[in-house]
Amino acid sequence: MKTKLTAERLRELLRYDPETGIFTAAVARANLNAGDIAGCPNAGGYIHIRIDYARYGAHRLAWLWMTGAWPNEKIDHINGDRADNRWCNLREATQAQNCWNRQKASNNTSGFKGVHWHKGRRHWRARIMIDGKRLELGAFGTPEEAHAAYCNAARRDHGEFANLGAPAGSITDPAS
Repeated sequence: MKTKLTAERLRELLRYDPETGIFTAAVARANLNAGDIAGCPNAGGYIHIRIDYARYGAHRLAWLWMTGAWPNEKIDHINGDRADNRWCNLREATQAQNCWNRQKASNNTSGFKGVHWHKGRRHWRARIMIDGKRLELGAFGTPEEAHAAYCNAARRDHGEFANLGAPAGSITDPAS
């Protein structure tokens, strides 16, 4: 059984730069020289670092490094970039909050988060997840109108974790 990594052990082995989010080796070990960048991305885009025969997400190690304790819940990357482990880009989140901050799905064909075409009724639909339940927001003539309804509901119900599926100020962000 592996023992849980402590902040003290982490600081013996690695250095963390909160401005860049990069971990470097504090001492030479395995295939790292002191000063080398530690970790590599996994298939999901998260940086993972192996310490004492166990693999850890760099975002969780950053939390441990900065606070001295493991996070109670998930660690959310505010900007959605799973490899961006700058301290200012990390926040503790519930599973639901972490999901609210996702980008639009890769199989989305409308181009807008929370919007899909209803083939049978031939209109655009908007929907959002609230309290684990899918809420239908209505039928609309254009995907932009449907997305505006999604954005209003996301801002209202998801607060700071609302991800509208587009960079702020972009053409698809109805707030701009």
